[in-house]
Amino acid sequence: MINFKHLHYFWMVARQGSITKASEHLHITPQTISGQISLLEEQLGKALFNKVGRNLELTDTGHMVLSYADEIFSLGSELEQSVRIASTDRTQLLRVGIADSIPKSIAYRLLAPAMTLENPVRLVCKENSLENLLGELALHKLDLIIADGPIPSHLSVRGFNHFLGECGTSFMAAPNLIEQGKADFPKSLIGTPFLIPSDQSLIQIQLLQWLEKHHIHPKIMGEFDDRALMKTFGQAGAGVFIVPSAIAMEVAKQFQVEIIGSTEEIREQFFAIATEQRLSNPSIIAITDAAKGWLRHK
Repeated sequence: MINFKHLHYFWMVARQGSITKASEHLHITPQTISGQISLLEEQLGKALFNKVGRNLELTDTGHMVLSYADEIFSLGSELEQSVRIASTDRTQLLRVGIADSIPKSIAYRLLAPAMTLENPVRLVCKENSLENLLGELALHKLDLIIADGPIPSHLSVRGFNHFLGECGTSFMAAPNLIEQGKADFPKSLIGTPFLIPSDQSLIQIQLLQWLEKHHIHPKIMGEFDDRALMKTFGQAGAGVFIVPSAIAMEVAKQFQVEIIGSTEEIREQFFAIATEQRLSNPSIIAITDAAKGWLRHK
């Protein structure tokens, strides 16, 4: 196993730029640091630095080792801080991964109940693809994932799907598109400029199938991973866009757009994915219980 003291000396030299500066920072002699780095190089079987004049430059192996060292000591610092906070603060840390296909307003409404508990909760929210978030859940870097679908069957990740609810879909547009969009919905969408979620979102396939079923062929102007960005384009009049009906009124007010029409044939589902089958974390229980009040259940 790598000697982490040796690794720390290497990391400090790489970050400080020289053995002399590292020795001043660590309050030990340059000879000691040099000897410890030599032992690390011997253990790894690779040189970590090249001497160029009076300077040290990282080798390719050195750069690779530095990237790992950055993560190791960053985690160590985070651990130290978390332990220190835990010993002086009753605030509970809730680390939540939010799939990037989840609308921001939905994420807020789902998570807000955790922040109203008697015991204070500090949220740490990370947004990424569901696959990447599941990797972090497996490593216990997350307590919960909010997603628009269950764990994909092709991924062998230990986790449990907790269905939060579902809702229909509303079609929104800026005022300059309203007149041509409201009459005779949904046929009025034919030829209308349209903004759709990208294939990262499970709703895209439902939307395209619904359009095909109703023989609607809108002019697709853009596809978006980030649905908040899609709303911004929609607000500017770039095209009609969809939102979960549960937040349609909120989106209309926030983005100054109007609802053209709605359908229950396109349904967005929401899941809480956790490592527990029987939930015990009070914050997660608050989230799942509150969702039943405003999202429909099967």
